[in-house]
Amino acid sequence: MRSEARLLVPALTFIALTVAAVASLGTPLITSVATSFHVSLDSAQWTLTVALLSGAVATPVLGRLGAGPHRRATILVTLAVVVAGSALTVLPLPFAWLLVGRAAQGVGLGLTALMMGVARDHLPEERSAAVIALISVVSIIGAGVGYPLAALLVELGGVRAAYGLGLVVTTAALLTAWRSIPEAPEGRSARVNVKGAVVLAAALVLVLFLAGEPSLWSRHLAVAVGLAVVAAVLLCVWVVIELRSTTPLVDVRAVRHPAVAGANLAMFGGGIGMYLLLTLITRYAQTPHGAGYGFGLTTFVAGLVLIPFSVLGFVGGKLTPRVRTRIADPLLLAGSAVVVGGGFALFAAARSDLAELFVAMGVLGFGVGGFSAAMPGVILAVTPKSETSSAMSFNYVVRSVGYSLGSAVGGLILAAGTGPGHLFPDDSAYTTAALVGIGAMAITTLTSLALAGRRPSEANP
Repeated sequence: MRSEARLLVPALTFIALTVAAVASLGTPLITSVATSFHVSLDSAQWTLTVALLSGAVATPVLGRLGAGPHRRATILVTLAVVVAGSALTVLPLPFAWLLVGRAAQGVGLGLTALMMGVARDHLPEERSAAVIALISVVSIIGAGVGYPLAALLVELGGVRAAYGLGLVVTTAALLTAWRSIPEAPEGRSARVNVKGAVVLAAALVLVLFLAGEPSLWSRHLAVAVGLAVVAAVLLCVWVVIELRSTTPLVDVRAVRHPAVAGANLAMFGGGIGMYLLLTLITRYAQTPHGAGYGFGLTTFVAGLVLIPFSVLGFVGGKLTPRVRTRIADPLLLAGSAVVVGGGFALFAAARSDLAELFVAMGVLGFGVGGFSAAMPGVILAVTPKSETSSAMSFNYVVRSVGYSLGSAVGGLILAAGTGPGHLFPDDSAYTTAALVGIGAMAITTLTSLALAGRRPSEANP
């Protein structure tokens, strides 16, 4: 039993890192997929979008299943689906099957919250808090780990080699889970509200589709607005269904708790800002010199720019559990948001040298690491153990929507800053986008400070 306990923490961390890294594989491979499968870049973009969509849809369902007695089986079956999807991405099949495989890989994103539930149930309270923070961090920095490695494999062996890496590590994750994940405590029960799941899935698909297709807003505004209204109506219907259900997919009443609601609002604003800066820096680094700015980096070298993000993100995440013994989690959220805002300020003021991009990416990583590590503490302080997976799943859905909107906002601003007949936006468009990001992080900071200003008595459910 002691041996199994020692294996549990690295197993949970490895699984969370694996599903995050594999889901992000679509980012560095978009151009290679377009070339290899003879499809447009817009079509190839769906290798990333479909993974985010399936992850957002699966996360609340897996979160509810993870709150029940069959959590171990849920984890193993989900990882088996991810492995099957990884195999589809490697086999010499048409492009449509690649999208099916990527969708299956994206389902694994819903496992992060379940890893947190396992940690909270099977580790001592002080130890579990640190492990949950670590799981939250690696789920973020996984993209930084997978990006340069996948890009290198593409250069050495083509797109199938990069996806082959995904098959290897997801198979290892499945074997690790089978060996290390314990059964859920007895006395748990969790039924999935199918009606609520279907309505939420439809709403999320529309929201993420609208966020992932910024050109729709500029070319077909009426259609985009109409779909946005439909998505809003579906979300309202979903809330009504959840409030009336005896077995809700997400405990909406708990989400309305000021601490949980404030944390999710901060996650939404923070997600927009964090992903916006990440995409701005990587895109700027790959812009050819002919545009009058940029560094013309290859996909692999541009991926190396993410190394400071991953390294300092890990450092920020590891420091947070130690600091939170002296500083409240909401204040840590606020401080981390300020750090991310500082990364935006650095990018806005100084980006003429590649080293400056590395510094801005490192600052972003440190802020994201601290923010990610502090977030679970705010939510779980007012959440019963049995609802850990469900509560964190909802937070991760909010994060996914924020990330998608951050990417879309960046695309819209840069598109608006691209002159007629030009392939690349003006350099000033990046400054505008950075200022918008500073605004998003300012709102996140104020929301977090409002949480910190609440009296301790208000923190109890």
